[in-house]
Amino acid sequence: MATSTLGLIPNWYPPTRENYDLILSLWKWFPAFASLQWATTWYGMGKTSLPSPFNLPGRLAWLTMESPGFLTLLYTFFRLPPQLSVSDLPWQNTVLAGLFVIHYSYRAILFPLLQPSMAPMHLSIWASAFSFQIINGLMIGSWLAGYGPLSQKDWDDLLPLGTLQFTAGIAIFYVGLAANYYHDDELREIRRRENHRQDRLVKEGKVKRGDVSRHYEVPKAGLFKWVLYPHYFVEWVEWFGYWTAAGYGCVPARCFLFNEVASMLPRAVRGKQWYVEKFGEEKVGKKWAVIPGVW
Repeated sequence: MATSTLGLIPNWYPPTRENYDLILSLWKWFPAFASLQWATTWYGMGKTSLPSPFNLPGRLAWLTMESPGFLTLLYTFFRLPPQLSVSDLPWQNTVLAGLFVIHYSYRAILFPLLQPSMAPMHLSIWASAFSFQIINGLMIGSWLAGYGPLSQKDWDDLLPLGTLQFTAGIAIFYVGLAANYYHDDELREIRRRENHRQDRLVKEGKVKRGDVSRHYEVPKAGLFKWVLYPHYFVEWVEWFGYWTAAGYGCVPARCFLFNEVASMLPRAVRGKQWYVEKFGEEKVGKKWAVIPGVW
């Protein structure tokens, strides 16, 4: 095993095994940091974004904070193996790297481009998400590139049910990915309808064009019938599938899922309060915040 690595930041990006283990040991504690969100109602992004000199344009901020995750994974996946004298990674490693890139090709690139509008984002939110993506991409990329399974035997040891578990995990991943896109598009449709309505009224000379980035409704399609943040829930399903395919002994995949839940759950619970305050309890009804029948 190499005692040093070369890259953008020698020994850290990509990391040596020692530094990988150090970062991963600290990464496990991210939920404790994320729990600080329960102590505040402020979140400088989306519907709770407020005017600030530190705000960034929403579309550009999203693109630049999400992209480093899959770019870091790709960089590590191709840069680290030669330095560890690894010449041929198992096909499962390549598949999992590909799934990660597929998700973020949508989440980081297509998502902001498809949005009819995006509210400004505070610099602190951008910086925290940027850091999350770098660390997460580095941990999963390093595991796939040389610090995880390096042979078919390693994979057999990781997956008690073998190919069946790997296939089931990928199936769960794709179900979550498709549901994620579906519910994101329902939110986009709200803005699209408002755009069309304003276009019609402007043509009739009744109103001036408004800013639809602040237009909200209580969504109703799909899982929105029962929860207000199903797009959060199905993304967790997606990464649970990824963890299943990687094997429940894959610590970076487990950390990703747990860290996502820890960072997104407080936002969903606060978001439900926002919906109730804006639209009233009668219109929100008995919808859960994010997990049907639980929260």
